[in-house]
Amino acid sequence: MATVDSSPSSEIPLSIRVNSRRSNNTVHPFEITLNQTKTRTNEYRKVKKHYKKWFPWLIPFFVVANIIVFVITMYVNDCPKNSVSCIARFLHRFSFQPFKENPLLGPSSLTLQKMGALDVNKVIHRHQGWRLITCMWLHGGVFHLLANMLGILVIGTRLEKEFGFVLVGLLFLISGFGGSLLSALFIQSNISVGASGALFGLLGGMLSELITNWSIYDNKLAALFILVVIIVINLAVGILPHVDNFAHIGGFLTGFLLGFVFFIRPQFGWVNQQYAPVEYSPSQSQAKPKFKKYQCILLVLSLIIVIVGLSVGLVALLRGVDANDHCSWCHYLSCVPTSKWSCHTEAAYCLSNELGNQLNITCSSNGKSNIYYIQDPTNSQIQQLCTQLCA
Repeated sequence: MATVDSSPSSEIPLSIRVNSRRSNNTVHPFEITLNQTKTRTNEYRKVKKHYKKWFPWLIPFFVVANIIVFVITMYVNDCPKNSVSCIARFLHRFSFQPFKENPLLGPSSLTLQKMGALDVNKVIHRHQGWRLITCMWLHGGVFHLLANMLGILVIGTRLEKEFGFVLVGLLFLISGFGGSLLSALFIQSNISVGASGALFGLLGGMLSELITNWSIYDNKLAALFILVVIIVINLAVGILPHVDNFAHIGGFLTGFLLGFVFFIRPQFGWVNQQYAPVEYSPSQSQAKPKFKKYQCILLVLSLIIVIVGLSVGLVALLRGVDANDHCSWCHYLSCVPTSKWSCHTEAAYCLSNELGNQLNITCSSNGKSNIYYIQDPTNSQIQQLCTQLCA
């Protein structure tokens, strides 16, 4: 998820490749290896049904949908018509905004607002709560889109193979909503776009799946270490300026909790005894439970926390609560100021005077002024020039 304002905005989530088939070097070993004789081939096939492989189609569909929405956004943006200068003008109305305005090779912030970017002011005062969902289908530029889609495609398809399109699709959408919600509670001065909240939800779900199905894994500690390192690195990128780390954190926490609910698996012992011959069936006292107690406890607690957390957060947002008023240090989770960059951003406001084909624009925030020669400039063109001048 990237915040978009008068300053260049970007997000650089790392692309991760995570294996999901069982081997000595995998992170998600789901393939069952049972020491059965040839006379029990049918029983083996029945057991395999509990761990069937799904054909992944929903996550690739989400990726294609994001790409289509980006193309539509660039069509609506129409840089040659609304801006003085553009990048790759040979693309005509699909050309990009200037690097100074958008270094990600993408549309203007005004276009993103029109298309449904997360704008807290409009969510609260104009009752446009749908922006909490639509913002996760928009991206700030080509680089932003490619980084998110690569991560979603690699991680999401592997989870969909193991758990099916329904569970993974629900986790993707709810995590994206959770990321947007936390972002809206803490970042209320800028607009925000991107599917990285959902991407981090997939990472969170992968981690909780490993924990809740701990007993069926080989190389458990190695798998846990790899996942934690991947997650920490990606969250660390979020402390850079103009990156909405609250969307990352909100999506990750939502996905992590939902993973305990959606990705719980029955124990091998229970599956085996379901298809054991009658003479070998265990007695009632020796029968193994389908799930371990800790799995059930984590499921119930996680479900309660998700429902309560999202409900309370949504009510607080619609009442206009600014979470920064209740947590003075939380802003450091999204940006840590250094001598190299500042975390302070504000919207671009300018004063403009028009005389014939001469347009004089002065940025209110930095005092810069410039004269442009444009015949009958539109409001969109003036705003674009203002954004570039204040950047």
